[in-house]
Amino acid sequence: MALIQTNPKRRRYGVAALAGVLGGIVSAIVKFGWEVPLPPRTPVRNATNPPQQLLQQLGVPESVTHLSYTYNGNEGLPWVSFIVHFAFSIGFAVIYCVLAERFPQIKLWQGAAFGIVVYVGFHVILMPLMGTVPAPWNQPFAEHFSEFFGHIIWLWVIEVFRRDLRNRITHEPDAEFPLDTRTK
Repeated sequence: MALIQTNPKRRRYGVAALAGVLGGIVSAIVKFGWEVPLPPRTPVRNATNPPQQLLQQLGVPESVTHLSYTYNGNEGLPWVSFIVHFAFSIGFAVIYCVLAERFPQIKLWQGAAFGIVVYVGFHVILMPLMGTVPAPWNQPFAEHFSEFFGHIIWLWVIEVFRRDLRNRITHEPDAEFPLDTRTK
């Protein structure tokens, strides 16, 4: 099965990148919010969270990865982890939005399929292989539940931003639809 590609003249990569940056920021905040009622890790496992562990595996000292700040009386907010969280979200949002300009299939289930692929790729395969997190069968079900559905919500928010901003900025439908398709 060949991938359908859009007409190169209809692709708006700059708009896609902008939508990715903005969608990545907002979706990172949404993912934070998702993890308040459904925390993916136990308190013990979260003492050094995956972003901190990954940075430490790359040689960044624990004294840096565990830097934190206090806001409104809440102590221990790990700003280094937050930077990694936002960078990951923005990076994947830009990749998703740019790919969506050329390959419309990536938008399957309003981005949910891409979110599932990212979850499996990172939380089930890559990070366990790197030793950043335990093997999938050694992670609690609650972690998989939170991360699986959290990644779906995260990517869906990116898709909402992508489509809305692309249509508003270009006054055109997505590249795979005829120009006379209504966007308002």
